[in-house]
Amino acid sequence: MLDAALETKVKTIWIARDLGYRGGRRTGVPLTDEVHLESAAALMGGIELARATEGPVMAERTAAVTWRVLSRIGQPVMLWNVFPFHPHELDSPMSNRCHTRAERVATWPLLEALIDMLGPRQIIAIGRDAQMALTEFGLPTEGVRHPSYGGQREFIDSMFGLYGVSGEDEPKLPFEDAYTATACSAFA
Repeated sequence: MLDAALETKVKTIWIARDLGYRGGRRTGVPLTDEVHLESAAALMGGIELARATEGPVMAERTAAVTWRVLSRIGQPVMLWNVFPFHPHELDSPMSNRCHTRAERVATWPLLEALIDMLGPRQIIAIGRDAQMALTEFGLPTEGVRHPSYGGQREFIDSMFGLYGVSGEDEPKLPFEDAYTATACSAFA
């Protein structure tokens, strides 16, 4: 994926907090579930991406909203996370927890290297936790609401605004504003 980002001269990085068990943990691609893995491959110039899991394909709401926006934008974007792994509860790999400050600091050189390699013109922080982490490390970003916790419409509208995409014909999501989850902060 990194080679494809370099070849397609990606100039935007979308950075969220960390991988979730229904999405990036199963695909290795941030903000991407198994349902949208082929879309990720196509957006990056037709690279080959394969499922890392067996069994039924699993969907994730954040990925559904993210890929809905990406399909309308039609530009290659590098997807990443402040903490680029899946933090989970001890002995419960199919759970989510916030990464710790120490975990974030330990993996920060990976994000710095990615930014150095890609030289993006724009970094978009997805969610308050990502925005705070990127600000803490001195990265200039534009922040948008995370699509979970009832923020689907605000995320879509903000992204369309940043990319100059009209959202007038955008239908309401079937689960829009109906999903709530427990927010956490990796800044304690």
